[in-house]
This record gives sequence, C-alpha cells and structure tokens, in this order.
Amino acid sequence: MLVLSRKVGESVLLGDKITITVMDVSKGVIKLGIDAPKEMLILRKELEEVVKDTNIKAAVKVDLSEIGKLSEKLKK
Repeated sequence: MLVLSRKVGESVLLGDKITITVMDVSKGVIKLGIDAPKEMLILRKELEEVVKDTNIKAAVKVDLSEIGKLSEKLKK
C-alpha cells in the first residue's frame, strides 16, 4: 500500500485518467474530489459489501422457470 501526505488543493494521479484532489480537511474529516471517466464505477468501500450482498440476494430469488417463460415471450 502506498501512503501519501497531501495538503488541501494537492492531488494524486492514478494513471492518466483519474485525479484525486484533497478539497478540505476539517474536524477529522477529509473531503476528496475525484475526477474520473463517467463510465468508471466509484464506490465507497463500506458500500461494496452491501452491493455484493444485495446482488447475491437478488440472484437467489430468480425463478429459472420464469426466465424460460420470459425468453419464450421475447422470441415472439
């Protein structure tokens, strides 16, 4: 893991398409600005598990017979 120190207004470049800028530091909270391509997913780490669990639950609820019926309807 790379650990850097940055001051407000300073940035870090990730490749040639992503810039992370320290916007503000106040009361133990750091505000970051992220400039990245729109098609790139940017997700807070703590939400990653929530999204993964939600996707797994949604996949488990799928009734394969319903998918077959939908497939037949789409062929028409």
